Amino acid sequence: MKVQEEISGYIAAQPEPKRHEMQQLHHMVLALMPRCRLWFLDGKDEKGKIISNPNIGYGSRIITYADGKTKEFYQIGLSANTTGISIYIMGIDDKKYMAETFGKKLGKASVTGYCIKFKTLADINIDVLSEAIRLGIERKSVSH
Repeated sequence: MKVQEEISGYIAAQPEPKRHEMQQLHHMVLALMPRCRLWFLDGKDEKGKIISNPNIGYGSRIITYADGKTKEFYQIGLSANTTGISIYIMGIDDKKYMAETFGKKLGKASVTGYCIKFKTLADINIDVLSEAIRLGIERKSVSH
């Protein structure tokens, strides 16, 4: 199955109004990254065990680990969770930066080192979310 089909199926499987909001966010990220690589991670490890929620990824970045090994991964992620939606902004080394920069301006959202979680788009300032996503787009490569 093609990645675009997996993404469409994942979004379509969400209950309303989450389905509509996931579609809105998908289009928003694609507008910010029109020619980006798309990813779909089903949340399972190589043994088929569920280890996370499925998620959609946008863009490409290289993670360099302490041992020198590298891995390609997405820059921006989008996932449904049990209470709402999560946006992942990868590549930010300072774990306080997102909360300090966007936390109070976002509205009713939980902001951690790289994740913005909210119940519904009505609870947040979409322009601030877009600003946070743009920041993540600008940061392509990190070291760990």
